[in-house]
Amino acid sequence: MTSNIAVSINKASEVRDSIYGKHVRTSDVILTGVIYGCAGIAMLLLVGILGYTFFRGIPNVSWEFLSTATSTLKGTVGILGNIINTLYIVVITLLIATPIGVGSAVYLNEYAKPGRIVRAIEFTTETLSGIPSIIFGLFGMVFFGNTLGLGYSILTGALTLTLMILPLITRTTQEALKTVPDSYRHGALGIGATKWYMIRTILLPSAMPGILTGVILAIGRIVGESAALLFTAGSGYYLPRNLISKIFESGGTMTIQLYLFMQKANYDEAFATAVVLLVVVLGINGLAKFLSHKFNVEAKA
Repeated sequence: MTSNIAVSINKASEVRDSIYGKHVRTSDVILTGVIYGCAGIAMLLLVGILGYTFFRGIPNVSWEFLSTATSTLKGTVGILGNIINTLYIVVITLLIATPIGVGSAVYLNEYAKPGRIVRAIEFTTETLSGIPSIIFGLFGMVFFGNTLGLGYSILTGALTLTLMILPLITRTTQEALKTVPDSYRHGALGIGATKWYMIRTILLPSAMPGILTGVILAIGRIVGESAALLFTAGSGYYLPRNLISKIFESGGTMTIQLYLFMQKANYDEAFATAVVLLVVVLGINGLAKFLSHKFNVEAKA
């Protein structure tokens, strides 16, 4: 018995010595340094871009710049009209894309049987997300603008952006639904609930953090888009005379106005607009993280 205990102690000592006294390879140290270096470069790039933009733009951001529209007669330079146009496009795009994207994800994940059709839809969705935005703009101009007769308008831009963000909302919703345990489904169906009732009251609330994250990230892409909107929404910066008729009028977003400022060599106004855009995008990303954490905490509670 004593000899067995001694043997066990010796083996444990050998394992401990082999763990703590193992040879540190030079290649591991080099690769670790490279990894940390790459991470540091990425952080420095972000800090550099944000720092330079804020340094050039913040002195030119004023209440007048944010609360007025550009007018030669009044002698004002502002982006209020562009901010309103951006809100129009965000709201209209989400109203169209969110139900379609979430509904498509629910069908693919809960109703469709795995097979060629599902694989074809998923492949199409992934391919759609990889198409350059300028091609979406060309298609939107030809189909929505010319064929449907909508012309350069906020509605044309919103319909075009709907095609662009559908893959994002669909895929994020799919992944969110896959994270819901199957025991939730079996339990609900086992007590006599219908499938739609189970989806509406159990699956969607449980997957809400992922769905909201996808929607908010889609908002970020809408706000930052410019190429597609140049061909579809136009560059109008006037304040709306009527809330409904504005949908069918040309409306340039903040990114379009930033492009126009740079084209005219108005660098101070361009950097001021860039600051507003960065604040909006950073706020959207922060909101996505906050809501995701909040819903996860509530789900665990």
